[in-house]
Amino acid sequence: MLDPTLANSANLPSSVNTILAIAVGNTRSRVGVLAGTECVKAQSIATDDPDAIASFAAALFDEFDFAADEPVILMSTVSQEASDAIEDTIKSKFGWSAYRLGRDIEIPIRHTLTESGEDTVGQDRLLCAIGAFDVVKQACVVVDMGTAITVDFVDGEGVYHGGAIMPGISAMLATMHKDTAHLPELSYRKLDPTSSEPGKQTDDAMILGVTAAACGAIRFLAERYAQFYEGYPQIIATGGDMGLLEDDELIEAFVPDLQLHGIRVACKMILDGEDIDDTDADDAGEE
Repeated sequence: MLDPTLANSANLPSSVNTILAIAVGNTRSRVGVLAGTECVKAQSIATDDPDAIASFAAALFDEFDFAADEPVILMSTVSQEASDAIEDTIKSKFGWSAYRLGRDIEIPIRHTLTESGEDTVGQDRLLCAIGAFDVVKQACVVVDMGTAITVDFVDGEGVYHGGAIMPGISAMLATMHKDTAHLPELSYRKLDPTSSEPGKQTDDAMILGVTAAACGAIRFLAERYAQFYEGYPQIIATGGDMGLLEDDELIEAFVPDLQLHGIRVACKMILDGEDIDDTDADDAGEE
């Protein structure tokens, strides 16, 4: 899967300590500085505002020491069209180029996906998987609470096995309002963790319902993956809505910028020339 010529053709510098990373999401994008192994500063910005993203990237370049005339920019995306707009804006404003994961640089992860799955899997899911395995160095369930909620499984060798996708919290609430006659339009709010009461009014019942849907699905999937793996994996949460899970004892780690960390790890793997062999992934899937 990892073709070294992709890194070479992109002319990725052989030694990179500080990176500008942009993770382009469906509604919001995360822009941050990765120095060494740390994400030292990051901010979420509306994906449909490429000018704001470009301006924040420039502010980060001014604030941090990149030891170069222009930053190394690595960009992941779930929307090629949005990424094109962001890349074009950065280029026109500052003359900087970006390395696009999936276009200039292959994402270095072993997997057991089908051919169709490999063609369609989101970069965000792969990079969160890479980042999560780097953090815990063991089998893990990766929960990304964003516009959609993804719950994916990585085994103890770092092989990605896929997972599940469901509507995010805001999408659930929006659908109930849109597709019914009387359910109100709501923004999510956290439940009182000390209460176990049923919802006493419609808005409370809706909030309780979407919370139960998300938390129940994560527990169901974690148990399913544990059966598949014949061992209980550690559960890691990330994403803009991960606060919903703060009181859930099932979650063992919260990593706010997991996808950005995955970008950093992917870059390091490529620069270190780590060999990703499909045969290993196939063997892992047969165990």
